[in-house]
Amino acid sequence: MRRKIIAGNWKMNTILAEATDLAKAISSGVNPEKSTVIFFPPFPFLQNVREVIANASNFSIGAQNLSSKEGGAYTGEVSAKMLTSIDMEYVLVGHSERREYFNEGDNILFEKLNQSFENGLKPIFCCGEPLGERSSGNHAQYVGDQIRNVLFLLTPQQLNSTIIAYEPIWAIGTGQTASPEQAQEMHLLIRDVLKEKFEPEMVESISILYGGSVNAGNALSIFGQNDVDGGLVGGASLKVNDFLDIIKAMESIG
Repeated sequence: MRRKIIAGNWKMNTILAEATDLAKAISSGVNPEKSTVIFFPPFPFLQNVREVIANASNFSIGAQNLSSKEGGAYTGEVSAKMLTSIDMEYVLVGHSERREYFNEGDNILFEKLNQSFENGLKPIFCCGEPLGERSSGNHAQYVGDQIRNVLFLLTPQQLNSTIIAYEPIWAIGTGQTASPEQAQEMHLLIRDVLKEKFEPEMVESISILYGGSVNAGNALSIFGQNDVDGGLVGGASLKVNDFLDIIKAMESIG
């Protein structure tokens, strides 16, 4: 059975007190049994948030980014080894904002995945199409190529340690959301593309999350789709009650 995951990407938001208060309120407000909840705070607050959730069952923590380099003269960068030294478990790779604002292409993302695996981090690999590709009807090819160009380079063991997040860029922070049917269509497409290279049985075991303006109102209908295994949540993860409702929606699905 695929793992059910709710990940909260806080992006460049919160100060220290806000970050710890947010983690405390959420982790004490729900006791997830069927799903794993992962917080992705800003870098400066990783250890503080980790301490807050240390005794909370099925809560974990990860970093929003990592360097493609092992170490060296790369001022401002954070290596995978640094992250594992402070007990991080997960890391985001290829978020649309990293691709768009920081020009991270396939080669860099593959190097980041390798750094993750070599240092025991579990990557959440993000993919998704901008509005132009969706409007032109090229979204299936676009997302398929993101998968083929990077994930096809992994070994089966590496892919098996990877979580995938499908995030339609046109639905991030816009208030627009892919319909449950659109989400299911793209999640199924991602599985079908992976089956071109990897054993179908293994592909069926990989968790694929939906990320694109998930909120308390639409979470249940999206998570109820056969190939949607949870969510990568942005803005709503910064609101205690909204995020709690999203977690509870995931927990309510059999």
